[in-house]
Amino acid sequence: MNKNHQHTYEIRRATAQDCAKLAELAADVWLDTYATDGIKPEYTEYANSTFTTAYFQSLLEHPTYRLLVSEQADVLQGFVLINLGAQYRTPDNGYEVDKLYVHKSYQGMGVGRALLSQVARLYGTPMWLYTWTENAANQFYSRLGAQQIGTLSFEAFGSTINNNVYKITSENLQ
Repeated sequence: MNKNHQHTYEIRRATAQDCAKLAELAADVWLDTYATDGIKPEYTEYANSTFTTAYFQSLLEHPTYRLLVSEQADVLQGFVLINLGAQYRTPDNGYEVDKLYVHKSYQGMGVGRALLSQVARLYGTPMWLYTWTENAANQFYSRLGAQQIGTLSFEAFGSTINNNVYKITSENLQ
């Protein structure tokens, strides 16, 4: 797809019919983002066992999670998963954007910003999220004007994963 062309899409709440496509998209984006040293068996196992149709169906039924998708002509371009019950340090930082995944073919076309803007319209701001320090998405959050409010680290795949924590307000989405 040519990134210079006007991009049109629909943002809506995810349904059970989206779950298989969500699983495929999530695994694809996760591997593209985090398997920077190649597709190792443990990465494949994680992506294939985590991002399943059943996983996304369970999120649709969970009381604190909300899932929105962006699509055009039945093509899923991206999704945002929020957790209204998660806090970072204080309630003043809002709720968590658990995942903002946009297929690489649609990155740079406004899909991520549009998904976050729709979340803000539906659920308000502020919202917070964390992203791996090596993730190119840090540039996106910087362009948005998101405020880095901390760091978060955890162990995965035998390594310490360092993350930046960002706070997004309605001013960042205008």
